[in-house]
Amino acid sequence: MTRSELISKLSFIHRDLTQSQIETIVNHIFNEISGALTSGGRVELRGFGTFSLRKREARVGRNPRTGEMVQVDSKAVPFFKSGKELREMLNTAGN
Repeated sequence: MTRSELISKLSFIHRDLTQSQIETIVNHIFNEISGALTSGGRVELRGFGTFSLRKREARVGRNPRTGEMVQVDSKAVPFFKSGKELREMLNTAGN
């Protein structure tokens, strides 16, 4: 699902809000999650999951086009761990 699909679906469910209002709300939620991760925090949405950061150490990589060895700096990457309720819902839906 894309951001625009999410906004369309929410505007269909919540007809008392305009699509512009829903877009503002969705953007605000995503900005808050991004801001919390940027400042080194984590975001827990009960029943859905937890967003946090994982650190990847510096390493030597390879340019796939040229085969040249290149130094890749360390970096932080977002990590998502699904919550128990979401996992249970996904596992019962497939059976």
